[in-house]
Amino acid sequence: MNISGVNSSDPVSLSQASGSDALGKDAFMRLLVQQMRNQDPLEPAKNEEMLAQLAQFQNLEEMDELNNNIVGLAVLQQSNALLQQLTSASGLIGQEVQYLDGADGATQWGRVDSIKVEDGVATLSIGGKNVPLSDIVQVGAAPQPDADDPNDAAGADA
Repeated sequence: MNISGVNSSDPVSLSQASGSDALGKDAFMRLLVQQMRNQDPLEPAKNEEMLAQLAQFQNLEEMDELNNNIVGLAVLQQSNALLQQLTSASGLIGQEVQYLDGADGATQWGRVDSIKVEDGVATLSIGGKNVPLSDIVQVGAAPQPDADDPNDAAGADA
């Protein structure tokens, strides 16, 4: 029977196991129990070694739980940001707003007809155009042209 040794020239894979290949909690405990059953009775494992393995297992469980909590917190924060956008945008329905026109970068005035969420961003419908909430510059009545001001182009035409 030929047994090959392990040396520094053997390839090593550092990729993480996924799915059914991952060593889970139950598999770790079964492995630990089998290790205890199959140990040499004349040289049993030391208590310190067993405690170290159990401590590593507990640390692994705590890190996994912490990771799950952080992921949950990130999802909650994203939901709260979207809710904040919807709350802010819903208050603008029916209001006159000044916004940056995406086509030429000039500011335009219009009335907000509705809101919707596209790709996680609140988008306002203003006169048939979809305008992101971040492009709103001012809320309020559009300035009226002064008919008596000769410098106001709109007033001079009236």
